[in-house]
Amino acid sequence: MEEHLNDPYVKKAQIDGYRSRASYKLIEINDKDKLYQSGNIVMDLGSAPGGWSQVIAPVVGEKGRVIASDILPMDGIVGVSFIQGDFTDERVYDAILNLLGDDRVDTVVSDMAPNLTGVNTTDQYSSIYLVELALDMARNVLKPGGDFCAKVFQGVGYEEYVKDVRTSFSKVVIRKPAASRPRSREVYVVGKGFKG
Repeated sequence: MEEHLNDPYVKKAQIDGYRSRASYKLIEINDKDKLYQSGNIVMDLGSAPGGWSQVIAPVVGEKGRVIASDILPMDGIVGVSFIQGDFTDERVYDAILNLLGDDRVDTVVSDMAPNLTGVNTTDQYSSIYLVELALDMARNVLKPGGDFCAKVFQGVGYEEYVKDVRTSFSKVVIRKPAASRPRSREVYVVGKGFKG
């Protein structure tokens, strides 16, 4: 708790009015990889408390859309359509697709993480399962040429996951933003140019 309260990104988020320190991770990644821009349709998986949607919505603007989903509740954000629920549940998945309609998505982002048990192997498998689901969603909704960004924890299954992402995107890079704690095993896998 002390580490969290003394974290410079937590303090900066409070000053800047962001819902979470994770906002700075996406800002840095987008500065490098240009994941979204004005008029884009972006899907934000694992969106609560809304730090990423909060950053994306003003950029895509009124001509764009943000469709966000999380198992946890999320306070409303202007320009963001939010669906609460587990998107592995067919009803929730269908609700997301219904909201999308006939549109295809420019970018899918995922900052999902499992509820940690403290058992490293179990947590790693749960984490890989979530990012595999995010990748499946991306493959189902992205436009050809679209982009993908997902948080992944390095460990069992990580290398195989990156190889799998490479099969669907023209370019794949790994990012470790400054706002990501150095001791954390988290990295962000960025896929550019969805092959369709």
